[in-house]
Amino acid sequence: MLTEVQVRELLGELQDPFLHRSLTETNGITSVKIKEEKNHVSVKLAIAKANTPEQMQLQMKVVEVLKGAGAGSVGIRFEELPPEALAQFRGTASESEAQDLLSPLNKVEFISIASGKGGVGKSTVSVNLAVALARLGKKVGLIDADIYGFSVPDMMGIDKSPVVRGDTIIPVERFGVKVISMGFFVEDNMPVVWRGPMLGKVLDQFFRDVEWGDLDYLLLDLPPGTGDVALDIHQMLPASKEIVITTPHPTAAFVAARAGAMAIQTDHEVLGVIENMSWFESKETGKKEYLFGQGGGPKLAEELQAPLLGQIPLGQPDWNEEDFAPSVYLEDHPTGKIYGEIAEQILAQFAKKQ
Repeated sequence: MLTEVQVRELLGELQDPFLHRSLTETNGITSVKIKEEKNHVSVKLAIAKANTPEQMQLQMKVVEVLKGAGAGSVGIRFEELPPEALAQFRGTASESEAQDLLSPLNKVEFISIASGKGGVGKSTVSVNLAVALARLGKKVGLIDADIYGFSVPDMMGIDKSPVVRGDTIIPVERFGVKVISMGFFVEDNMPVVWRGPMLGKVLDQFFRDVEWGDLDYLLLDLPPGTGDVALDIHQMLPASKEIVITTPHPTAAFVAARAGAMAIQTDHEVLGVIENMSWFESKETGKKEYLFGQGGGPKLAEELQAPLLGQIPLGQPDWNEEDFAPSVYLEDHPTGKIYGEIAEQILAQFAKKQ
């Protein structure tokens, strides 16, 4: 009959599939129970990322080791290591692990930009927020994950395609932001008519087969709503912060609450709310007109118990034909300054959590 000490010694030699450290090193054996009358061993293990194929492989090893040592039956439950436990292993990754964006050892911070419905300016916010973070000296990437409604390349005035070297895609860089989008791989603005599983493979390629290099932040422009693509992304990422976009209109805020609730249900933190199209300011009179009403952003922030990061007026950037980017605001434009302030708030939030 196995003892608890023997079980811990046997399993302690197995490795966490993501951290590549023994379960003894990670303190990953959180519980061992033995029922002598049934010769049953029950264990609870904590690993870097649960509900993955790697977990299944580890599960099979655990059963093999314990039954090989005499256990009649084995019960296993998995949980994820707490963030503070993972933090001590970050920065110790091998080069290949560090390149894997989905590895819990990677230091990149994911920020998902979500909305409950289309037409609220989510992609515009994603683009300008990415540019604002880059202007603050951060290394920024942007994935246009709105597979059906890709628009980021056009918004940023990108007229080049990514370079493919062997099996690796080199993202296009614009305004200091590395960008990848389905729009780069579709000819003549053709619609994407793929089903969910195919789209999931594309997203996995965006994470694993793109040479992102050293990033501080990777922003994801999610498709609107709570469909398959958004759910796939939430499940792929080891951890993500989410910003929810709404307009002041009560219906937009009501629908956006679902996107925030989805983030919470999938264990992703809501970083804050941005209210877009908050007002229109006349250049002639300076008077603000609240075309879509008032209150949607603050109400949504209160409902999600997250800060209101900023309110952005309705308008368009000043276009420059020499460096054309139809949706990017200049740094000294009044709206560009609002994006800069929002970016500073976001960095301050991350600094507090370190």
